[in-house]
Amino acid sequence: MFNPRIKFVLLAGVVAGLMSCGSDPNDTGTEFAPNMYHSVGYEPMTQTQGDTNTINPLGMNMRLPVKGTVSRKRYTGSDSLKQAFLAQEMIAKTIPNDSISYSEKSLYNPIAATPENIEAGKAQYERFCQHCHGEAGKGDGLVAKAYKGVPVYSSDALKTMNDGHIYHVITHGKGRMWPHGSQISSENRWKIVLYVHELQKQ
Repeated sequence: MFNPRIKFVLLAGVVAGLMSCGSDPNDTGTEFAPNMYHSVGYEPMTQTQGDTNTINPLGMNMRLPVKGTVSRKRYTGSDSLKQAFLAQEMIAKTIPNDSISYSEKSLYNPIAATPENIEAGKAQYERFCQHCHGEAGKGDGLVAKAYKGVPVYSSDALKTMNDGHIYHVITHGKGRMWPHGSQISSENRWKIVLYVHELQKQ
């Protein structure tokens, strides 16, 4: 026969199981660790009076960035250039991915076409574009040999592409070209635009 202790444990389990049942379908019963079910949700980008966050320094909801962290939204140059960048970004964000004609009419390059900026655009082009579009923008990069249909910048169809058109395609992609907006900063995309204009002239 069963040991009396085992009988007691089984009886206690049955009683506990029956007691945990109720008529209210929304009753979750007794929670062993309620903090795991009802944790306090902190909004990372806000800081309101009376926050109960006692873990982070000064009660902050968000940790300070690691020392040496570089912002992806960092702009170089004067305050007026920064404002121009922000204005163009605000406009660009309102343009749907498939509305390249809006970009052609609304966007302009806030970066001056100086030799330094064109050279910086060339460096970015070589890093992100040359493998498909080729060194001279002739659509003959190493990838293009297998991935057919890469356009030639100096062709009649493309040699008049303006700033907004090129920036839109870099950002959102077109046809079989994938978007690069998440890989290349806005500033560097505009510098690539400067260099593409140089390739259009060839």
